[in-house]
Amino acid sequence: MPETTRGAAPERVAPVTLGTSILGGIGHTPLLRIRLFEREYPGVTVYGKAEFLNTGGSVKDRAALRMIRDGEASGALTRDRIILDSTSGNTGIAYAMVGAALGYRVRLVMPHNVSDERKTMIAAYGAETVFSDSQEGSDGAIVLAQRMLKQDPDLYFMPDQYNNPSNWKAHYDGTGAEIWEQTAGTVTHFVAALGTSGTFVGVSRRLRDERPEMVCVSVQPEDPWHGLEGMKHMPTAIVPAIYDPTIADENLWAPTEVSYDLARELARREGIMVGHSSGAALWGVREVAGQIERGVIVTVLCDGGSRYLSSGLYGGRL
Repeated sequence: MPETTRGAAPERVAPVTLGTSILGGIGHTPLLRIRLFEREYPGVTVYGKAEFLNTGGSVKDRAALRMIRDGEASGALTRDRIILDSTSGNTGIAYAMVGAALGYRVRLVMPHNVSDERKTMIAAYGAETVFSDSQEGSDGAIVLAQRMLKQDPDLYFMPDQYNNPSNWKAHYDGTGAEIWEQTAGTVTHFVAALGTSGTFVGVSRRLRDERPEMVCVSVQPEDPWHGLEGMKHMPTAIVPAIYDPTIADENLWAPTEVSYDLARELARREGIMVGHSSGAALWGVREVAGQIERGVIVTVLCDGGSRYLSSGLYGGRL
């Protein structure tokens, strides 16, 4: 403990900012050093963007806030309309949180088999949930939400996360710019899992604008019947309009169980507890690290593992 001198001036403390909105906690997340692969690939440095530290707990907070704010600015979202969209969970939680903060009603369509934690969090924010067939996955939720909008177009504002360019622009202006600044321009490779594809598309475009030779690698589940909640197997899914397959220098096909194992390993070895898709992204990082001698790889840790405790991702294995 350092010595103190009687009568010395007290240490200066930053003033408390009063009246800050909860939405001010979205963005500017830290970049964490990941050491899982250091022994195997000593010439490669890996960082993970800690998106689970956003206010609503996931990377989807950024896109949800941007789409809602852009909807307000365009006049499409007014106080008499309900925010409606399909979701596999994280964007739904983000919509519910942002809607509560801004005073909008929110109605969400999602597969019945999403984790109990996601259902509970959405309800806690006061949003309504309509469940689609679990067997139809996220595509079934998309179809049902579109049907609801068509039946009552004057009742709803639908951000349409899969087709709204504000989704990827949130990551171009935010996540990608932050990664470039936080690495002081040293990042050489970007690896991210695909869901709506907004994160991968937006960050990749920003990093390529900063460094045209940037290597950008996308990660998808290896088959349609996967256990990587929130991710899309593009060859068999409804492909989002914002997805641009030409951006990826390479696409990798992640196995479910190995992705789970890497998520568990990150929690055990580094104290960073993440969800399924982050495990898949880490699998992709390891694949890329094996292809290069030196480099700085950045990936996105989309959400925290506490959202998956009921799913068995961590149960009985820690």
